[in-house]
Amino acid sequence: MSDTSKEMVRIIYDALDEKLAMDIVILKIDEISVIADYMVIANGDNPNQLQAMLDNVEMRMDEAGYTQKRTEGNKNSTWTLIDYSDVIVNIFSKEDRLFYDIERIWRDGKSIQRDELD
Repeated sequence: MSDTSKEMVRIIYDALDEKLAMDIVILKIDEISVIADYMVIANGDNPNQLQAMLDNVEMRMDEAGYTQKRTEGNKNSTWTLIDYSDVIVNIFSKEDRLFYDIERIWRDGKSIQRDELD
């Protein structure tokens, strides 16, 4: 686990928090998966907030010099996934987050707090 992936999670968390994302969860998944070190999950109240959260994450990560591998979803999506290789970001509507319940799927990951990354 690199300091780089921790820095990426800090930037992503703070970018989501700036746009008042709800229930931001950080899962450390490096011990149970080869796809990434961390997964960040958050939800918003409405399409405008979801887009603002997505835009802010992309802007803050770009400013820090991190390039996304790919994004799945579009401006009309109620679930967008951003793949930064070591960190995967999931931005949901509240309803889709409850429906897909990916925290349950990744329950073997370790839930950590933002301040544990400092």
